[in-house]
Amino acid sequence: MTAKVPLIGFDRYVDLEWCRRAMDAAATESSIEVVRDQVATTLPGIESQRKTLDVLKRLSTKPFEHLADFISRGIAIYKRLGQDTVLPLVWGAAIASYPFFGKTSETAGRLLALQGDCSIKELQRRMAEQYGDRSGIERAVTRVLQSQASWQALTRDETAKRVIKRQAVLIQDDELTACLIEAAVRYAGKPVSVPSLQSLPVLFPFTLTQPLAYVVSNSANLMLRSEGPSNQFVALKDR
Repeated sequence: MTAKVPLIGFDRYVDLEWCRRAMDAAATESSIEVVRDQVATTLPGIESQRKTLDVLKRLSTKPFEHLADFISRGIAIYKRLGQDTVLPLVWGAAIASYPFFGKTSETAGRLLALQGDCSIKELQRRMAEQYGDRSGIERAVTRVLQSQASWQALTRDETAKRVIKRQAVLIQDDELTACLIEAAVRYAGKPVSVPSLQSLPVLFPFTLTQPLAYVVSNSANLMLRSEGPSNQFVALKDR
């Protein structure tokens, strides 16, 4: 049976510092409620604060059931490598947990790869084409992009009408590399070509520097599949 996840789900502004505090809570097995005061200083309204905390929980202390082991392994990486891993870990958790966040990221990645920047209106239009031109899509895309700007995954220009690609973050740890690859495969919902991993639009803020076939072959959670003599794909290992 396929696990159910929200169609949009991630339609909140989520600050990077809140993510770090949430990961601290997960790493120390503490309540995420310690983040509530920080959220409350930025977001008015009890309901808005609650929904934002719900997103933070899904990325850290209370993941969707089918992602519990994946998120837990990410927290272990955070405990080992520290705060420099917040962006890749929260990115991986978000694209795996929220298809809408992943699709916004993939669409942005494709547009940014063309010329280094793109119009937010163009992003919103393309997302509306895929999800339906209904109320909430434009706002949800805007919130995702605001969050990604806070995470320093991209930059918004002074008019807040365009987003600009930043210099990619180098991912050099094998375990962290495998985590991002696994997140991308979970988002895709199917095996992903190994040669394509270096330029996946959904992972646009990162450059995976390690030999990826080697990383996958040494992962306890990923496997290589061959289709023909030169076509390799990465897939999740069966549990």
